Amino acid sequence: MKGIADEPQYSVGLLEGGTALCDVIDNHIYEQTLFEKNAFFVADLGVIMRQHVRWRTHMPQIRPYYAVRCNSSPAVIEVLAALGTGFICTNKSELELVQSHSIPSEDIIYSGVCKQVSQIKYAAKNGVDLLVCDNEAELRKISRCHPNAKLLLQVSTEASRQDNEMSMTFGCSLKDCRHLLEKAKELGVQVVGVRSHISSACEDDQVYVHAISDARCVFDMGEEIGFNMKFLDIGGGFSGSETQLELINKAVMSMVDLYFPPSTGVAIIAEPGSFFVSSAFTLAVNVISKEAVARDHQDHAHDDPSANDEPEFQYHMNEGVYGSFASKLSETLIAAPSVYKNPSLDAPVFSSSLWGPSGDDLDQVVEHCLLPELNVGDWLTFSQAGAFSMGQPLCTATDPPPPPVYSVISSRDWFEMQDIGVTHETTLKNFSLVPYFLNSCQTAAGLSVPA
Repeated sequence: MKGIADEPQYSVGLLEGGTALCDVIDNHIYEQTLFEKNAFFVADLGVIMRQHVRWRTHMPQIRPYYAVRCNSSPAVIEVLAALGTGFICTNKSELELVQSHSIPSEDIIYSGVCKQVSQIKYAAKNGVDLLVCDNEAELRKISRCHPNAKLLLQVSTEASRQDNEMSMTFGCSLKDCRHLLEKAKELGVQVVGVRSHISSACEDDQVYVHAISDARCVFDMGEEIGFNMKFLDIGGGFSGSETQLELINKAVMSMVDLYFPPSTGVAIIAEPGSFFVSSAFTLAVNVISKEAVARDHQDHAHDDPSANDEPEFQYHMNEGVYGSFASKLSETLIAAPSVYKNPSLDAPVFSSSLWGPSGDDLDQVVEHCLLPELNVGDWLTFSQAGAFSMGQPLCTATDPPPPPVYSVISSRDWFEMQDIGVTHETTLKNFSLVPYFLNSCQTAAGLSVPA
């Protein structure tokens, strides 16, 4: 098999006989070089499995609910469902996708901030009863359209508000919670727990400490009013680093033991998104344009005045912020890519900037990096490309579709998945697991991605 893009019934390449992920990337670059030079993703599903094992090791008492908006590739949904995660959906499309994988409705939370009435009715019709709410307008819509709803009251912590003074903050403040709880009681809507809103890749474990302390206050209010409070969602913010996970676990579990011991019967959940998928995906893009700009025309703080005679290169790629690098628009830093070729060790490097294909001033993917001089037609690979990169292009309906995803798993990872109870026959029913074969011409050419 040469790799088949994810479809409702899709193939996953089984890597055997020493075939590595770099060989797969190399194989598709070789094929694309012969044809249209389109961008593409390669997904290593074994990484998702290993991240799940890490989560269960460090956070054994907290069940993960995967944030679907982070990456909605069907292979990701299939693997995480087989591993027993729950799912957080923000709209009808995500609800439909998750339910198409036979995931029980009780394992789905509908968390859209501003929900359309038609989508609330869809959730009600399909038995998705756990909904997030943080204001009275949403509460009234839910009471009219979903009488069986069970609400998680979304609360923003004071620590989170202070850390995000310049950005939009979601969730009601602690002082507004009693009013919403009383209004829910008046409208006959059940409130069953609290969801803490924590910004992505939170590096401060004290934010989680404050969130759990605030949640305890809301639980006390809710129980006083007469609600059966039984769910605590500590939110997202998990970057995937080992250090961050250990810090959060230490801070969170001490607070959970204090405020929500097992005797309370409260289920503790969290919303890792990037944690599962970021490192599982690699994006390969092609250089479609090149321009040399004199460095003395640039105003970079990192410029070396003595090197102003050297050129600075601007490269345009066939993917940009209106496509697979959309996370850049929310000020996410995109790391410099690897160059798909073997420059000599003493090859000079030049100040470079990387842009998407639109020509828009906002379409800058990497502001500055050091690269050897590239040519039109060269390839770049971006690792850590799995988070917030799978959506449709943001420009117009005439834009090309997102790059295809080629999913693979090593035989070693596949055997480990079977060891923890994930099998092709019972849980991964949409998988067509096929041995992955390299293109014979490419193998003969001896091409490979440099380490």
